[in-house]
Amino acid sequence: MTELSSKLESLENILSDMQSVLIAYSGGTDSTFLLKIATTVLGDKAVAVTASSETYTPQELREAKKNAEVIGAKHIIVYTDELNDPNFSSNPPDRCYYCKKELFTKLTGLLARHGLNSIIDGSTCDDERDFRPGMRAVAEFGVRSPLKEAGFTKEDIRKLSKEMNLPTWDKPPLPCLSTRFPYGTQITKEKVLRVGRAEEFLAGFGIRQLRVRDHGSIARIEVLRADMPIFLDEEISNLIVEKFKALGYAYVSLDIQGYRMGSMNEPLKEEG
Repeated sequence: MTELSSKLESLENILSDMQSVLIAYSGGTDSTFLLKIATTVLGDKAVAVTASSETYTPQELREAKKNAEVIGAKHIIVYTDELNDPNFSSNPPDRCYYCKKELFTKLTGLLARHGLNSIIDGSTCDDERDFRPGMRAVAEFGVRSPLKEAGFTKEDIRKLSKEMNLPTWDKPPLPCLSTRFPYGTQITKEKVLRVGRAEEFLAGFGIRQLRVRDHGSIARIEVLRADMPIFLDEEISNLIVEKFKALGYAYVSLDIQGYRMGSMNEPLKEEG
């Protein structure tokens, strides 16, 4: 037995022992893989729940619905209102804790209603390497992370997802739009909608991995280095500037460091 097949068997055993689960399902690579395995093992005793709010793009919700349907899983949508929580909207470094607390409070209310035993999420071993304040809420609400328990990394999940023909096997990570703002900057519905529209516009040029970091009047664009030549095309760059200024940005910049996950956490590491 290979290491990967051993991990998969361990995951299946963990889920089987749990008997029934409510899955915090974002529609990303990890949670889609988890939903696929949970549905295979538990059938209708595995229920996916996706949060809908202004901090998530409509495209993400559409893809989550579509993929859950393809898998054949029961799928529930819940509305979360984290932007109305000052602890979240004031954007402190532990902002994600309050978002997860809002989500898990909603999911806890669904457990008894649907006769399910446990809430699970798609956290993996890789999540331990970054600043993840939301994990505090995971612990407080007793949420289990079967992928992490079985020793799965993101690379493991992408490999198996590809073998299973899951459409998310090479999907770029896409955290909520609140991650686009420097800590301490007030987050509003208007601001997250603006960032979402800016990123949607850039994606129209075939750029898959990107972030628009919002620094007030300045939009700082992060893309992979391979995509940077797109911005050197005069016609395209003029269209981008025109669109971003129409959205309210006074300046549009391209970060020559390129895309990197968690760039808004870099000042925290420097302070540490």
